Amino acid sequence: MTVRIKEQFGEKINLKMKELFGYRSRLSAPKIKKVVVNVGFGNLVANKSKQEREKIYEEIAKDLAIITGQKPIATRAKKSIAAFKVRSGMALGAKVTLRRQKMNDFLERLINIALPRTRDFKGIDLKCIDQGGNLNFGIKEQISFPEIAPEKIKRIFGFEITIVTSAKSPKEAIELFKLLGFPLKNQ
Repeated sequence: MTVRIKEQFGEKINLKMKELFGYRSRLSAPKIKKVVVNVGFGNLVANKSKQEREKIYEEIAKDLAIITGQKPIATRAKKSIAAFKVRSGMALGAKVTLRRQKMNDFLERLINIALPRTRDFKGIDLKCIDQGGNLNFGIKEQISFPEIAPEKIKRIFGFEITIVTSAKSPKEAIELFKLLGFPLKNQ
């Protein structure tokens, strides 16, 4: 059985980060602030009627709620774009912002179950970490999460995960993610 992320962070990771980067206080060591899970379904609802769009949104929102443990909010178009057949106020995606215990539970399932089950997964590229120390990557299929039953799925969709940290540099963030157990590619 794996050690819970919050317990592991308090016991080992915080102390190791303090040693590596010479922080004066344990509180100044970087930590994960929040996790944002985002789904865009613009191409799934293109050329569909209003009832079909709402049905697709409900299916995706239901799966996203099962995966994250929290109800998603709709992201809507701010203005109309005729070339893309988008109207102002039309739902084009859904997002969930996770913090505290739900964030820790989601990260545990992501690291220990979902990423190893992802098809053709060879690790998260270090280029996915931006200059602010945040990790951005996508998962192609929601069925890699154990909560989703593949035989009951009508539509397979992918989503983007953004893990926001308090790291001040990519180097600090890379070390934090390695200590947390994220499968990063070695370059």
